[in-house]
Amino acid sequence: MKFIIVFVALFALALAADPKDAETLRYDSNVEPEQYQFAVETSDGKTFEEQGHVEDLGTDDEAISVKGSYSYVGDDGQTYTVNYVADRNGFQPQGAHLPVA
Repeated sequence: MKFIIVFVALFALALAADPKDAETLRYDSNVEPEQYQFAVETSDGKTFEEQGHVEDLGTDDEAISVKGSYSYVGDDGQTYTVNYVADRNGFQPQGAHLPVA
């Protein structure tokens, strides 16, 4: 389980990386054995925040529950934001620019 938490944190760092030499303006992180949270903001207008925790620890139903958001400036100059939950029910994104079923 610790591997998953560390992997998610490293994945967030990879998303924040920008090949156009964007600088990291803010990076906050708190990774514990059963929960984590982090926030990243870059000079190109990207932000990424996430919190996760283990539910039903030590049982057959053990799972990680994640809540977060990311935003970026699109080619059209608009800022797009996606809020999401990822848990036993899958990945559930919400954003004004995303289609609704």
